[in-house]
Amino acid sequence: MSEAAADANEVCGLLFGQADGIEAILPAANVAPDPTRHFELDPTVLIAAHRAARDGGPQIVGHYHSHPGGTAAPSATDAACAAPDGSLWLIVGGGAARLWVATGPREDARFVEALLDIM
Repeated sequence: MSEAAADANEVCGLLFGQADGIEAILPAANVAPDPTRHFELDPTVLIAAHRAARDGGPQIVGHYHSHPGGTAAPSATDAACAAPDGSLWLIVGGGAARLWVATGPREDARFVEALLDIM
């Protein structure tokens, strides 16, 4: 894959920490059928992270992904795929990074913007 093609793909990964802060990230391969428009975390990375968290490792608080040709706001696809479970969504796009919390009833996932304090 050329560097230009790779730059067009959405990147993604996991966020670790507590409800009030992100302490670490773990990049994951984007295995979506069309990674230029969607993201899907590599399931082996996701499962391993959940197992590690169950065994006392870092707690998963959400994930991050990019919108290479868009803004740092949830897309309609993000809303359709979101579980409104309070998880964090860090979205990067248009030269910005914004943090969102997935909320609402299951059939009507919404995002509320959260404070992103980079230290």
